[in-house]
Amino acid sequence: MDFMKEALEEAKKALLLNEVPVGAVIVKEGKIISRAHNLRETLKSPLAHAEVLAIKEASERLNSWRLNGCTLYVTLEPCIMCAGAIAQARISEIHIGAIDPSAGACGSVINILQNDNLNLYTKMFWEYNKECGDVLTEFFQNRRKACKVNMKK
Repeated sequence: MDFMKEALEEAKKALLLNEVPVGAVIVKEGKIISRAHNLRETLKSPLAHAEVLAIKEASERLNSWRLNGCTLYVTLEPCIMCAGAIAQARISEIHIGAIDPSAGACGSVINILQNDNLNLYTKMFWEYNKECGDVLTEFFQNRRKACKVNMKK
């Protein structure tokens, strides 16, 4: 199974809700144990990032906050909050679909998950999935167009 493709399907669900299209799935022993997409606007919560929601669901399903042996697939590089949650959950590895050059916390701006000062190390794999980047680019281009139209009114 292509787990990044599954995360991308979650991102597309967010897009339909006019949420920033980020999706995440958590896998253990080759099976998806949780999936989520951004719901910040829907839930009116700054905590409702795809990664945090997927971690919460996986923890409930496994009845443990420790997610050792789990792999996270996420369409966009996690922010500082999400990287902290990934580290706290002890997720073993992460696959990232697209870089976030403005707020990424897995190597582009800062690297929380592989930080000797914090004694943290999560295996990271950069997939540079074009479709993950394209869905985000299209979302923000459409948002900018809508803002320009509203400014002209």
